[in-house]
Amino acid sequence: MMRSHVEKVIEATESKSSAARSRLVASWRRSIDKHGLDPGQRAAVQRLEDRQLADHRDRAGDLLSIARPQMDQLFRLVGQSGCTVLLTNADGVVLDHRCTEGEAQVFRSWGLWQGTDWSERAEGTNGIGTCLAEDRQVIIHRDEHFLARNVGMSCMDAPIYGAAGQLVGALDVSSARADQTEDFNRLIAAMVAQTARQIEAEAFRAAFPKARILLADGDDGPSTKLLAVDKDDIVIGATRGARKAFGLAPSGDFKSRPASDLFGAEDGPTGFEKAERAAMVRALSRAGGNVSQAARALGIGRATLYRRMKRLGIGENHP
Repeated sequence: MMRSHVEKVIEATESKSSAARSRLVASWRRSIDKHGLDPGQRAAVQRLEDRQLADHRDRAGDLLSIARPQMDQLFRLVGQSGCTVLLTNADGVVLDHRCTEGEAQVFRSWGLWQGTDWSERAEGTNGIGTCLAEDRQVIIHRDEHFLARNVGMSCMDAPIYGAAGQLVGALDVSSARADQTEDFNRLIAAMVAQTARQIEAEAFRAAFPKARILLADGDDGPSTKLLAVDKDDIVIGATRGARKAFGLAPSGDFKSRPASDLFGAEDGPTGFEKAERAAMVRALSRAGGNVSQAARALGIGRATLYRRMKRLGIGENHP
C-alpha cells in the first residue's frame, strides 16, 4: 500500500501538466519542491514541547475561549461517528481537540492531538496544512494525502479569519475510519464550514463590543459578512467576507468611514440601508415587537431606534 501510494505521488508530480490541472497535484508538488518531503517517510508527526504549545495558545488570544462552545457543538454532531474535532492556529499547530475517550489512543497515535504540527511544511498535503496554505476550505480524503502513512484518514477543513480579516487558524474534522465515504465527508465539510463562520462571527462581535453588528447582503455564501457600525453610523470594522463583498482589502487595519460613503445611499443589493433594516427587523422579531428590548439588543437608545424605524419604513408592529 505504501509503495503504491509513493509511486502514484511521484508519477503525478513528474508530469509537466498535472500540477496545472489539479490543485491536489500542485500541493503534492509543493510538498516535494518547496518543503523537501518524501511521500514514503515514516517519521511520526512532530509534537511541540509543552512550553512551546503554551506559547502558541497564549498568542491565540481569545480564539480558544470563543471557539470552545462551537467545537463542543460540532463534536456532538460528529463525535459518535468516529471523528475528532481539531482547532489550529495559522501555523498549523493543534491548539485544542475533541474526541471520545474510547478513541483517544487511536487519534493520538495518528498525531491528531493537541500540540502536533499539521502544517503543509511538516506533513505535506493534508486537510489542515493545505487549507492554510491555499486559504480555502478543503477535503483531503485518504490517499489524497501526500505522506503514505496518512492515507488511512479523511480530513475536512475550513479556514478561520480574525476580526481584521487575517487568517488565524483552521477548524478540522478528521476520521481514521476505513469505511468513511466521500459523500459523508462532504456532509461533514458543510458542518465544519458553518461552524468556522460561527466562530468568526463571535470573534468579530467580541472585537467590537460597543458597536452595532449588521449583516451585509445576507449570509448564505461561504463567508461571514458582518459590519461593525458605531452610534454615528460610521463603519469601524468588517469581516473578511464583508470586505470582499464591498471590494476592500481582504485584511489589515480598517479605515473608519461613513456608511453612506462606503456603501452608497441607494438601497441596492449591498446597500447599507438594506443591512441596517435587516438588522432592525431581526432584533424586533426576536423581541416580539418590543422596541425597548430590541433597542437594548442593538446597543442603541429607544428613541434612536424609533427614528431609524421611521426613516426605513419599519412599523412598530412589523414582526
